[in-house]
Amino acid sequence: MKVAVFCGSSHGNDPKFARCAREFGDYLASQGVDLVFGGGNVGLMGEMADAVLAGGRQVFGVIPEALRDRELAHQGLTELKVVGGMHERKALMADRADAFVALPGGPGTMDELFEAWTWAQLGYHDKPCALYNAFGYYDHLLAFIENMAASGFLKPEHQRMLVVEDKPEAMLRALRSYQPPVRKWT
Repeated sequence: MKVAVFCGSSHGNDPKFARCAREFGDYLASQGVDLVFGGGNVGLMGEMADAVLAGGRQVFGVIPEALRDRELAHQGLTELKVVGGMHERKALMADRADAFVALPGGPGTMDELFEAWTWAQLGYHDKPCALYNAFGYYDHLLAFIENMAASGFLKPEHQRMLVVEDKPEAMLRALRSYQPPVRKWT
């Protein structure tokens, strides 16, 4: 199994976020799971990649050429693919991954997760999309998603397709047992 992890290119303002990324990476590696990620050696991205590599698993990075130097592309990966832009990055990550998980991060993390989740709703793929809600980081976003559904902009079955867990074991179990709902336009 290969899991695409979207997360911050910074560490955030609390060491618990880096610890969370390392612990999740450690757990993925211990369970024989490989990583697909944005290719950076900075922030939570670097922490996650280093943990999976240290656990003996493969790590596939995808980084746009323009960000290669700014994000300090990780040089110790199993494979680092340099692409032309963000659209190509997301498409290649989606193609390589069996599931998508967002750890704490900013707008880029949200962009990547929401695009993957939208693609799943539209039937472009049947892969699980998940929020790793460590320390309640995504509680406010989950309230907003609840409001989307209550306001009629998100069908309940598409709301339920977003996996939400806060422990590595529960997350991996949910990803492995995921069953996609009926496609949006059928």
